[in-house]
Amino acid sequence: MTAGPLAGVRVLEVGHMLAGPYATMMLADLGAEVTKIEPPGGDISRQVGDTYFASLNRGKRSVRLDLTSAAGQARLGDLVASAHALLVNMKPSAIHRLGLTYEALRRWNERIVCVALTGFGLAAGDDPAFDYVVQAATGVAALTGDPAGPPTLPGYSSADNSAGLTAALGLLAQIVSGRGGQVEVALRDVLLSQLNYRAAAYLNDGVEPQRLPNGAHSYYVPAQLFPTAGGWLALFVTHDTFWKSFAAEAGIEGYPTMAERAERREEVLAAVTDALARDSARAWEERLRPLGVPAAAVRTLPEALEANPEMIVTAGGFRQVASPIRVAGYVPDYRPSPRLGEHGGLPFPPQSGEPLNAVP
Repeated sequence: MTAGPLAGVRVLEVGHMLAGPYATMMLADLGAEVTKIEPPGGDISRQVGDTYFASLNRGKRSVRLDLTSAAGQARLGDLVASAHALLVNMKPSAIHRLGLTYEALRRWNERIVCVALTGFGLAAGDDPAFDYVVQAATGVAALTGDPAGPPTLPGYSSADNSAGLTAALGLLAQIVSGRGGQVEVALRDVLLSQLNYRAAAYLNDGVEPQRLPNGAHSYYVPAQLFPTAGGWLALFVTHDTFWKSFAAEAGIEGYPTMAERAERREEVLAAVTDALARDSARAWEERLRPLGVPAAAVRTLPEALEANPEMIVTAGGFRQVASPIRVAGYVPDYRPSPRLGEHGGLPFPPQSGEPLNAVP
């Protein structure tokens, strides 16, 4: 089996629940050696349930340390001395108190990369920064849902998952630089960054974002959810070629340009809604996809998993979703999540002759 692209990269994780563990699991799927440093009682996500914990921690080692003790700090130093990076997601005060910053750890390894994944930044205090709270604070909830209804949250932890992926990117970027140092990723900043064109429209053109019915896009028309004769259809017409193909199939005349469709939004949406009511969502999907028109019937998660069996893997007896990153010639080894303290408190095996933070 071909080694993963991150084979030889050694990452320490002091994380809990979702954002940090998700970041390091993505790295482990790519071949990194990830050691999860857990407190005596373990990552609190173990209390949620075995399935939940396994979904975020496959392929890792577990070392049980009390970082509030001198012995725990000494063992942490041993681990840091031969690691490339440490990723921590905790409150800023805890990160500082437990000595999990670059300034505190550089004495063990000048080239260690320390990633702090927090709600608002290492210097921002300990205000609660749970996923839903950050979505509310950054405008995401206000942008989601029907304009006549309340603000709405996505059905999954979008802030935590997005921040985890961003933290993994920052960690790898600093390793590639060949320098140690502190990297910060804040959930607030990640979500604001992901509001890119919405924020730019407001900052530059004074366009305050508004919620539109059925999740409609602010620029493109028609690009939203539509009711059909059976189920809902997501239709995303982003340019005139898509519209030409769709309109011909749906029997709609006129509105040839993006500008005209945007100007006559309500008229266009009425015509599209009327046309789509003549067939089911699944049927429209089958009709439009061969034409290259972006469209999909709205599916439940069970339906989506059934339709994409290649994305389901087994790790330690738990069925899970596979890594989304596919590297030619490499198949991830989906190993089980670790038992608490399964790998004791031993440091990484000596890597004789290998410079710390060398990119394999």
